[in-house]
Amino acid sequence: MTQTVNRHYRTGELLKRFAPYLMKYRKLLVFDLFCAALTTLCDIVLPRIMSTLTNTAMYNAAELTVSLVMKLAALYAVLRIIDAAAYYFMSSQGHIMGVYIETDMRTDAFDHLERLSDSYYANTKIGQIMGRITSDLFDVTEFAHHCPEEFFIAGIKIIVSFIILCQSSVLLTVIIFACIPFMIFASIKLNRRFRRATKQQRVQIGELNAQVEDSLLGEKVVKAFTAEEMEIEKFAKGNEKFKEIKKERYYAMANYSMSTRLFDGLMYVTTIIAGGLFLVHELINPGELVAYILYVTTMIATIRRIVEFAEQFQSGITGIERFLEIMDTPVDIQDAPDAVPLEVKEGRITFDHVTFEYPDDHNRVLHDLCLDIRPGENLALVGESGGGKTTLSSLIPRFYDTTEGSILIDGQNVRDVTLKSLRSAIGVVQQDVYLFSGTVLENIAYGKPDASREEIIHAAKLAGADTFINELPAGYDSYVGERGVKLSGGQKQRISIARVFLKNPKILLLDEATSALDNESEILIENSLADLSVGRTTLTIAHRLTTIRNADRIIVLGKNGIEEEGNHESLLAHKGTYWRLWNGIASNA
Repeated sequence: MTQTVNRHYRTGELLKRFAPYLMKYRKLLVFDLFCAALTTLCDIVLPRIMSTLTNTAMYNAAELTVSLVMKLAALYAVLRIIDAAAYYFMSSQGHIMGVYIETDMRTDAFDHLERLSDSYYANTKIGQIMGRITSDLFDVTEFAHHCPEEFFIAGIKIIVSFIILCQSSVLLTVIIFACIPFMIFASIKLNRRFRRATKQQRVQIGELNAQVEDSLLGEKVVKAFTAEEMEIEKFAKGNEKFKEIKKERYYAMANYSMSTRLFDGLMYVTTIIAGGLFLVHELINPGELVAYILYVTTMIATIRRIVEFAEQFQSGITGIERFLEIMDTPVDIQDAPDAVPLEVKEGRITFDHVTFEYPDDHNRVLHDLCLDIRPGENLALVGESGGGKTTLSSLIPRFYDTTEGSILIDGQNVRDVTLKSLRSAIGVVQQDVYLFSGTVLENIAYGKPDASREEIIHAAKLAGADTFINELPAGYDSYVGERGVKLSGGQKQRISIARVFLKNPKILLLDEATSALDNESEILIENSLADLSVGRTTLTIAHRLTTIRNADRIIVLGKNGIEEEGNHESLLAHKGTYWRLWNGIASNA
């Protein structure tokens, strides 16, 4: 069963997998970190300025002049201007770098999603996928920008503070810094709970998105069954669960922040006691103690900032983790290393001892099936639901791969040819037509993106769609609405047939293409499909047997494989399964 990978990633592994996206913009990153270093100058220099003023006032009062004060003030003012310019770059270009990374990751995720097989989408909610490539990656933008900056700035301030503090008193500095390992240990422990809660929150957001999407897309069914209250109740339960998960996350965050504040207090208490005793015993002078306290304050403020950044850090790490869960989902169906383009000369399709079972529940649908579809033949598949008709047609373009056996097109195994060439040679018309949000013209052009307007109109005429299209308010430029909601079922079906006419494939798969239409639309679509089938190898799946009376050959597919084979008249004369289906007699009668 192909579904999104759901395993535990270590933070180190996540950062290692994220690094290539960051390193792509290494020049921008280096300059961003350089600007980050510049923003630390004020915090580093200010304590020295205050120490100089204090010591001069206490020990060399005559040297404390207006000129000295103004020089020190001018120095600090210049540093503030540098700080402002550097911060502007960090806020603009730093964030833009994050946007570049987010865009690259989203592109890679979407590219991978496009290559995943049908079994993945059968087991994964679209709402979860949408959350992973939108809001999750937005948090990665902030993470990509702030994470290197925050840790780089913190590293500079802590190292510089340690060096400068050691110059004042090595012993006092060692006493103060002895608190840091305990703070780090507590942070790591509490951070794990925070990360788990953050991931649970993301998962539940995806569930809510999926539920909202499901309910809104099915709003006609909801109203038809007056199920509004039931949907509201289902949403309320999901929303309540999200609330509880978010509360747990904030409890974890509060514990994390509280522990850090306690260690902050411990460091301040240690500084007051030890600093005071050192001052009493004249091991440090007042100016140095003032600078010392300011540096300790700077260091603690830096640690607090890292703690506050922890929420953003965990959101970013979780976003990377959920991105990698998509990227690590294996692509079940892909080109073989030595795949070659498919060459369709005649259009013969051969099923050679084909067995298939669905990978998620191992339900075996086809067993040792052998079938030869002749070039240009119109072959119809009929049988009761669950007999494997749609599955059989899905194996030809490799929407699924056979479990055993092989499928050949003009003697070429479909597994040995490129997917692009294989699917380009096959046209599919399904019962459930999907139109994309856009115009009629854009939807028909989906069959051949580089087609001219004249080619598109010609395809629509062949599909019998030109007349109704011209009656629309804007003709071919009319907006069809989401999923084609502005058009009728028959109109949507004719547009889908026009798509295939434009594509002009060698092989045609018709999967119950008229079963959901009214009689008038069915007749129109049947005529269009008859025209479409001319000169092509066609496989038709039908529930309405009236639509396949003129098929060259009819295969009756059952649980035991091919039960009957022949044309309409010979199968009726045989009075077997097809005869019972034609006359509406239950198979167990």
